[in-house]
Amino acid sequence: MAEGGEGGEGAQDIYPYGDYEGGRDENLDRHGFGSALLPNGDIYEGDYYHGWRHGKGMYCFKNGARYTGGWRKGLKSGKGEFLYPDGTRYVGDWKKDLKHGQGTYNFVNGDTYEGCWYKGLRHGLGTYTFKVINVSHYGTWIEGRMQGPGIYNYPNYRYHGSFEKNLPKGPGCFTFDAKYMQHGFYINIRDPAFDYVGAEELELKEEGAENVPEVEDRGNPKGIVPIWRARTITDYKTELLPPEPVPIPVHESEESLIDIIDYLQQQYERDKEDMEEEEEHRPAPSPVPQEIVADFEPIPGVDIPDLRKIGI
Repeated sequence: MAEGGEGGEGAQDIYPYGDYEGGRDENLDRHGFGSALLPNGDIYEGDYYHGWRHGKGMYCFKNGARYTGGWRKGLKSGKGEFLYPDGTRYVGDWKKDLKHGQGTYNFVNGDTYEGCWYKGLRHGLGTYTFKVINVSHYGTWIEGRMQGPGIYNYPNYRYHGSFEKNLPKGPGCFTFDAKYMQHGFYINIRDPAFDYVGAEELELKEEGAENVPEVEDRGNPKGIVPIWRARTITDYKTELLPPEPVPIPVHESEESLIDIIDYLQQQYERDKEDMEEEEEHRPAPSPVPQEIVADFEPIPGVDIPDLRKIGI
């Protein structure tokens, strides 16, 4: 079974290897509360269920990372907190070892993202705050980057518009103290300072701390810069604002449906066992119809046993 995951890629606890203290089931699999020192140096302390990490527990990686929270079938699931070796921290929902649902990610440089996650990536409505420049972006995210309607909140003004791969693009407007609006549009052009020799496809920047997985920050397209083209200035009117960000519908994946089927199957098996146990302890019915027993008249002088007392 897998023992590891994010922060400890490739870590395996091949049962029964590794030191373990705690409860076990009838098959000697880890069950109940226990603590384990894995062969790779990682440590887990928490709940087990028939050999799997299942319930609540803390997993400490040899590299200094730590996860505390829920587990399901050996994978991080439910509410949990992951602390990376560099101090980066995520608190929120997990599913199948990935950030999935609502959560807050605190970067080591002070930036934060609070919002929706899907399979380990920022996906859906969320707010990213840039601490150093005191600017925040609220909008929709797709596969880890700003995509679609969004709002940039600056200290003295705001920008409303659409984004593509983290960059503003297309029609939008700046608003100032809810009094004036500057309308225009963004165009994305190639940076003249960028060397395009051999660059047939735009690559992604690999920024951030080395200990932060690339999946957390996909970055901006290389060599592309947004340019604002102003057109008109008007009084502030809400009806002139671009569309607001809206939640992104997330459809259940095939794996999620398998989880539901697995859960229903387990419920069916438990109900079946309960019915069989109840049937086993239920008194056997009499093979003789009760109306015959009730109408039976004993012969005088002959000792006939009471058929009802012997189960007939």
